[in-house]
Amino acid sequence: MINQIKLNNFGPLTGIHWSSLGKINLIIGGNGSGKTFLLKAIYSSLRTLEEYKRGDEQRSASEILWEKLYWTFQAEKIGDLVSKGADAPLSSAVTIDQDVFSYSFGKDTSKQISSLDNLVPPRASNSIFLPAKEVLSLHQIILKSREQDKVFGFDDTYFDLAKALRISTSKGRNYDEFAKSRRQLEEILGGVVEYDEASGRWLFVKGRHKFPIGVTAEGIKKIAILDTLLGNRYLDTNSVVLIDEPESALHPTAISQLLDIVAMLAERGIQFFMASHSYFVVKKLYLIAQERGWSVPVISATGSRWACDDLKNGMPDNPIIAESIRLYQQEVELALK
Repeated sequence: MINQIKLNNFGPLTGIHWSSLGKINLIIGGNGSGKTFLLKAIYSSLRTLEEYKRGDEQRSASEILWEKLYWTFQAEKIGDLVSKGADAPLSSAVTIDQDVFSYSFGKDTSKQISSLDNLVPPRASNSIFLPAKEVLSLHQIILKSREQDKVFGFDDTYFDLAKALRISTSKGRNYDEFAKSRRQLEEILGGVVEYDEASGRWLFVKGRHKFPIGVTAEGIKKIAILDTLLGNRYLDTNSVVLIDEPESALHPTAISQLLDIVAMLAERGIQFFMASHSYFVVKKLYLIAQERGWSVPVISATGSRWACDDLKNGMPDNPIIAESIRLYQQEVELALK
């Protein structure tokens, strides 16, 4: 499990030190605050460790990291990721089970990462990034744009997810918590999403009826992606799942149900990092922290400053929370007039 993250001069993230991380970790802030950037920074380190020395992989950790940063952030050169006006180099340190993976480079860096130290053993498990936009209806387009055309557009978070979804669902016994989670996901969906090999299309199956994925609700497609990754065994009990805006295209009841499933999977071992600007997400995770007695670390952006809190200790002081409370108070005042 990731225990700690330190970032300096990493794009909009000029200084972050997030420690004592838990099973579920939350990033909150307004649009443009750097939430997705932080998720991608974490993801780039994780995927480097997971690709390094896997199978017949011959690339060095430095080569893998450069390629992951290049295709995830899609900068002309990775030196462009250094914070504008920064005098010091970009640096990143991720601690996993008390072992550190760290690197740094300056603004003139093109490909060669000047400093990399890796004390983390190669990872056999897979991490995945679930973007705010669904990918099922764009599945073949994403694969073609990267595998054949090799052009910017869909970054590595989309490409890695599209490749993971290409793995067929496995038959046989799954982890009990995974199997239970899949049943609950199916209840939320009201059906199942399947890949039709003959047509090369994703379909939503409800009873005896099959619908093209393009005419299926966005929320259904989003939840179906998690179900597929549990069913095809891409995820295991040591995976890390990063979710950008879990509330996207979901109504409050579905958000609550989805986060209950996240808690169930976290209890079995999967670690989650979520970025959100939804009061519903924050409140639901607060309730999960209270009910289960869990630490749910949260880092929140206010302008360029980042503050660390824990939902186990209460709701954080953040403009999103403050605005939600202000609207509630305004509603009460109107009702009492």
